[in-house]
Amino acid sequence: VQLQASGGGLVQAGGSLRLSCAASGRTSSSAIMGWFRQAPGKEREFVAAINRSGTDTHYADSVKGRFTISRDNAKNTVNLQMNSLVPEDTAVYYCAAGRTAVAGSSPREYNYWGRGTQVTVSS
Repeated sequence: VQLQASGGGLVQAGGSLRLSCAASGRTSSSAIMGWFRQAPGKEREFVAAINRSGTDTHYADSVKGRFTISRDNAKNTVNLQMNSLVPEDTAVYYCAAGRTAVAGSSPREYNYWGRGTQVTVSS
């Protein structure tokens, strides 16, 4: 499975961005899909995850109520709508896919990773 993320950029605090991730290849292996992020000098952290059917989603506490993850299996894409952005959201955002059935928050549950897309939120 190959993953290509897009949609990052520079936005002012309070603004919105929509990230997209397109999957190609053996997409049947992308049962769960998720977003992680990594800020400079920090470890990669979980942001959001969704199961294959889209009926189960999980969010990091820091983004609950502001971010929404969704997927379109017909187009093999997963999206992350990010609203009310704050400078602390500044990071490189990574799309990931995994073969397990339950959308989890551990990077170990994900088998495929895309290149990141930079999100910068100015104050």
